[in-house]
Amino acid sequence: MPADPGQDSADEVAELPVLNTLMDGMPPVAADADALAEATRSLAQGSGPIAVDTERAQGFRYGSEAWLLQFRRSGSGTHLVDPAPFVDEDGLARFPELNEALAGTEWIIHAASQDLPCLRLAGLYPTRLFDTELAGRLLGLDRVGLGAMVERYFGRRLLKEHSAANWSTRPIPQDWLLYAALDVELLIGLRDRLAEDLQEAGKLEWAEQEFAHVLESFATPAPPRVDPWRRTSGINAVKSPLGMAVVRELWEERDRIARELDLAPGKILPDRAISELASPVRKGSAVPGRPQLRAVEGFRPRQAQRREGAWVEALARVERLPPGDLPPVRAPRSADEVPNPRSWERHEPEAWQRWNRVRPALNALAEELELPAENLISPDAVRRISYRPPADESPDALDAALVRLGVRPWQRGLVIGTLTQALSVADRNGEGRNLDSAF
Repeated sequence: MPADPGQDSADEVAELPVLNTLMDGMPPVAADADALAEATRSLAQGSGPIAVDTERAQGFRYGSEAWLLQFRRSGSGTHLVDPAPFVDEDGLARFPELNEALAGTEWIIHAASQDLPCLRLAGLYPTRLFDTELAGRLLGLDRVGLGAMVERYFGRRLLKEHSAANWSTRPIPQDWLLYAALDVELLIGLRDRLAEDLQEAGKLEWAEQEFAHVLESFATPAPPRVDPWRRTSGINAVKSPLGMAVVRELWEERDRIARELDLAPGKILPDRAISELASPVRKGSAVPGRPQLRAVEGFRPRQAQRREGAWVEALARVERLPPGDLPPVRAPRSADEVPNPRSWERHEPEAWQRWNRVRPALNALAEELELPAENLISPDAVRRISYRPPADESPDALDAALVRLGVRPWQRGLVIGTLTQALSVADRNGEGRNLDSAF
């Protein structure tokens, strides 16, 4: 049997010593006002950047708030804060004094886009950021998980066995707390190593622009998603407006119950149960009732079965809907939405030609720069500039269009030449495009 080429690497990782002790010992958990005030004072008196992490209960609770906050700063050590005792009448724990104490400090977060939303819910708003995962991507590292980067830079294994735990559990088990504290143990040192590598690679300015962009993107909450029920897993199998109405009513009923109970919606009723019930429904067919519902396995577990009356009532609402109130199978396209490129070959052949020049050229450039293509320029920007490039072919006009798409200065400087050539009216194959198109 041929040797597994990845086996040697896996064996090497397994032989690395496990990081399972803390430099300063296990910190207490700040779970009352006095302990929180002491942690705040200590962190404010520390020096340098601050390592920040959160633990959530995704998949268990309805909300996305943090159930544990971890901080580490030189001269202060590691601090764990339990938000649960500080929840206010709105159901959120907010920490304005802590936020004020850390104002102006650089926050080191691994995969900041995952933590910033729940930090915002806690009233914690960094004004300077160093994202260690994003730094790894800009350096072209093959593996950018925190564990992989700790292995690379420190030769230690960081166990991740509690990453998917229910962090709303109280009391939090001691081994979970150790795991959480270890997540920030080496984050400051990792930041320094990455900054050195970015500087050496000539990419530090790129990283600083990206970090600022991440903060800007999360400065204000995103508007509510239109028709969130359309993200139900398996909905592509639903082919009729009546079936879509079944999905919508069941999804919204489940969401109401989940919010009320503070449970993850999937813990009450899985998506697949909704889609499976709705997918056979066609125009003119009967709306499913209790017998059809009971035939779907996803409605049989205890949590779903206990609320059978609510599901039946949701289906009854579907039955009462006038035909004009049934949702379309395909979501209406917004004015600025770009169609899926898969449809361009038939409906937008010139855009299809541009797409097939632009993508390979940018992928080649990204490979040359040792960057993931999506970090060189966002896929959405590539789609939009390929679909409707500016009528003026000058680099200045293209640069202005990229600015409107949120492409950062370092990215524009790298891609402008490649894009100008790929979007030109006459390329090496003599392909053309619509000169009347406007971005």
